[in-house]
Amino acid sequence: MRVQAGPKLGPVDALAALLAGPRAQGAFLLRSVFDPPWSVRIEDEAPLTVLTPVRGEVWVVPDEGPAVELHPGDLAVARGPQPYTVADRPDRPPRVVIHPGQRSTTPEGVELCADMDLGVRAWGDGPGGSTVLLSGTYQLRGEVSGRLLRALPLLLVLDRAQWSSPLVPLLEEEIGRDGPGQDVVLDRLLDLLLSSALRAWFARPEARAPGWYRAQGDPVVGRALELLHTDPAAGWTVAGLADAAGVSRAALARRFAELVGEPPMAYLTGLRLALAADLLREPDATLAAVARRVGYGSAFALSAAFKRVNGVSPQRFRAG
Repeated sequence: MRVQAGPKLGPVDALAALLAGPRAQGAFLLRSVFDPPWSVRIEDEAPLTVLTPVRGEVWVVPDEGPAVELHPGDLAVARGPQPYTVADRPDRPPRVVIHPGQRSTTPEGVELCADMDLGVRAWGDGPGGSTVLLSGTYQLRGEVSGRLLRALPLLLVLDRAQWSSPLVPLLEEEIGRDGPGQDVVLDRLLDLLLSSALRAWFARPEARAPGWYRAQGDPVVGRALELLHTDPAAGWTVAGLADAAGVSRAALARRFAELVGEPPMAYLTGLRLALAADLLREPDATLAAVARRVGYGSAFALSAAFKRVNGVSPQRFRAG
């Protein structure tokens, strides 16, 4: 019992759908090279940054929480917009500050970008530095990723004993290349690296994975989540989802709320409005077009639901 609505995608799990929110589009990728003493304060307000050293050791010092030392093969994901510091020692005062737009200065405000430029996507003290850090920064904000970001700690760390990926050497190789389509290649590599890291993280007990992630392994709720994420604009009902999952309406409603933490239709509303928020950031998208794409019958219906949940109208959200 499934209502058809627009072109269909293949099966999409909840994590894959949420990763489509922060899908890199012109991400900022950099190979940073340093010699001690060094310390860089990150105040770029970016929503998500992936960090992995390929030579030497790096301390990541969040403003909230303990400092963590990264070794080659380790990986960290920093959730913005909170600032943090990367350095050769956890107590090293910053000598460089990274601002929004990836502008670099001294702590006193003197511009440094040109002075530390080392060529294609490379930056730092000099090409032979003892520490090499690869970073990939998602610079665009979008509400689709909000559900995912809220599930992450301020600093997520995977050490080499718990996680490994052939993508890191490939990213290191590709990050210094320049040619047609290279930005797209790097964007997709960053997406793959992030997806791999998050899967490894959520599989760990201490990650305290959110209900929507844990529920994907359930044969009933997992099927319902797959359907909702594959085609959120369809005219889903609890009865329709239950029929597709092969259980009664009452059984689906009870199990979904138990595992996910909210009823199926409340989850669908949140998913649709998150998609709408992301689409509203596209400059040429009309409210009516967005409404159709996320399953609302009119711009008025979308506007009413959006304001009820988010506290502001779509127009004000887009303007602000």
